Amino acid sequence: MCGRGKDRYGIDSERIVINLQGGHVAPDTVSLRYFLVLAQELNFTRAAARIGIAQPALSARMRRLEAELGTALLVRDTRSVVLTTAGAALAESAPPALAALDRAWDTARSAAAGELGTLRIGYSLSAGAETAPALVDRLIRGNSGLGVGAVPMATPDISPAVADGRIDAGITRGEQPGRGVCRFLLRRARVGVQLAQHHPLAERPEIEIADAAAYPLRLPDRAANPVIHDQLSALFRDIRPHPRFQTPAVSFDMSQRDLRDGVTLAPAGEATVTAQPAGLTWRPLRGAPSLTFHLVLPREQSPLHRRIRAVAKTLAHELHWLPD
Repeated sequence: MCGRGKDRYGIDSERIVINLQGGHVAPDTVSLRYFLVLAQELNFTRAAARIGIAQPALSARMRRLEAELGTALLVRDTRSVVLTTAGAALAESAPPALAALDRAWDTARSAAAGELGTLRIGYSLSAGAETAPALVDRLIRGNSGLGVGAVPMATPDISPAVADGRIDAGITRGEQPGRGVCRFLLRRARVGVQLAQHHPLAERPEIEIADAAAYPLRLPDRAANPVIHDQLSALFRDIRPHPRFQTPAVSFDMSQRDLRDGVTLAPAGEATVTAQPAGLTWRPLRGAPSLTFHLVLPREQSPLHRRIRAVAKTLAHELHWLPD
């Protein structure tokens, strides 16, 4: 059995057998690793037992290594092994070289697993309150070699940016149209209304759609997000008389004065609760269909894209974003 820890040459003796069994050692480095064990033991019997091969096989390996180098590395007699000057030099210089090679292999494997690189994520503002930060945080914490940059974007621009490679992934509210991309359902969220805390409807745990429609309803500009605008307005399609819809002068109104004053209600998903401005609250609409958030990836996916997908799927399960 191999011992644990690194020896005086910096070689993890246990890893020698593990690497051989795992097939991670290039053939031309095997003899060199065997030589380092022999250089520590200075005894063929003990070295062969530690490596886990027969002594004649170890002797043959050492003869081939010496033939490749064109010089003797060992002075053998019936009882002991002594390193030559060349052998001592190789025993000193080989461990850092092998360690660097191991790091190179580890780096290549990390890249192949999508755990290395720089990831660019675009997200719609409505996903910025909770969904996008949770995914970015999980990607960073789970992959030390992965750099992640996230930027808010106009929703209609996200899918085209993923398709042409300007960003690697996107998070959108609603199943936004676009060619050259794949969409994966990331989250379902209840639909409700954002309203002033002093509003009469705020006293209710749930609000009827017809009751909400009695007040002016604040909707996002359709040009900024036609999918969500149409989905929210469709909630009130059968209400008579038709509700009054209002669109803020800017797509992201920091003041939200009309809401604070109780003049309007704003249909919104439950993620609004996590970034609730002072003076506002949120109540679900009874019987309203859920809003959806989607992860957008290019149709042709690299290991990095597949890694994003796997992390997003795990996160959605853990946070119960997709109820059974």
